[in-house]
Amino acid sequence: MTELPMPARRPANPNFSCGPTTKRPGWSWAALKDAAIGRSHRSEIAKKKLKQAIDLTREVLEVPADYRIAIVPASDTGAVEMAMWSMLGPRGVDVLAWESFSEHWAVDVEEQLDLPDFRIMRGAFGVLPDLAKVDFTRDVIFPWNGTTSGVKVPDGDWIPADREGLTICDATSAAFAQPMPFDKLDVVTFSWQKVMGGEAAHGMIILSPRAVERLLTYPAPRPLPKIFRMTDHGKLMEPLFAGEVINTVSMIAVEDYLDALKWAKSVGGLRTMIARADANAKILYDWAERTPWLGVLPVDRATWSSTSVCFVFADPDVTALDGKAQAALARAIVSELDQLGVAYDISAYRDAPPGIRIWSGSMVEASDLAILTEWLDWAFAKHKAGLAAAAA
Repeated sequence: MTELPMPARRPANPNFSCGPTTKRPGWSWAALKDAAIGRSHRSEIAKKKLKQAIDLTREVLEVPADYRIAIVPASDTGAVEMAMWSMLGPRGVDVLAWESFSEHWAVDVEEQLDLPDFRIMRGAFGVLPDLAKVDFTRDVIFPWNGTTSGVKVPDGDWIPADREGLTICDATSAAFAQPMPFDKLDVVTFSWQKVMGGEAAHGMIILSPRAVERLLTYPAPRPLPKIFRMTDHGKLMEPLFAGEVINTVSMIAVEDYLDALKWAKSVGGLRTMIARADANAKILYDWAERTPWLGVLPVDRATWSSTSVCFVFADPDVTALDGKAQAALARAIVSELDQLGVAYDISAYRDAPPGIRIWSGSMVEASDLAILTEWLDWAFAKHKAGLAAAAA
């Protein structure tokens, strides 16, 4: 493969990180001018903004009116942990793990929660576990979209409406970008820094009436840290679901999240956000299909993510190399594009096979992704040629 000429065009926005992700088109520091900086999160202005964040989340994400929404500490991780430590125990538990973060939930169930009855259903990177084997008389924990593997569940058809257990869904890289049937989901968690391009440290937890019933009828048989508690003396902590947060939040981050929600609403809401992500991912997958040097990490096309798109090498000369050599080639490509200011943070996740991972969520512009593919072709040709020269 000969070297290609350096592309003439550059992405207008080189931020393709899978988290924190890029901010909305047209974002500037002016978006934060109304932030309640220096104010207590218990002040009236701050409480109003926090309640607005919950209300706009419900509106834009199309959350049913009888579901509860709260802002919680520690990002999506905190929200998932809150649900598991508060709710698991009265039934057996099935955990679906097919990438790095769902593996963390599996470790909690296996090693931390002292549960008497659990099953861990694992899939290798790029492959879903067998969804047909999930037992919905049990509680089920799973990610909707595996951020580090680029593998999502195809839909919610595998979840029965008459399930007996709860479904606890880590939706951090799916919420606002992939359709999720709330009638099939009892706990939904996400963080502001994924699809909405917000800042880290804040998570969201959404509870169905069934999940609330679990909280009220099942006192967790384990000590719960303050940041995990959603009930007080057997009653739901109602202020939590009206914007009164458990611990101090960044009002700058709140303002940024509000800005993203208002933008999403202005462009057409959830339908437009999903359509943007789908169109963005199509650019990348169409490019991969006509590009012989790389392949898509997920095996089944129905599970290809529309937000965290993961590629591996497919060039025979490269796949013949060992993993360390492939990883070195990926690092060279990523480093080159980073130094040129063309693309930032597009390495495959550290636990994943060597390759490239590109965020294609709703805030990314399609034109930037199209230009990025030209640079990836150029960088691969350059560094493969260098690999061949070194081997000679």
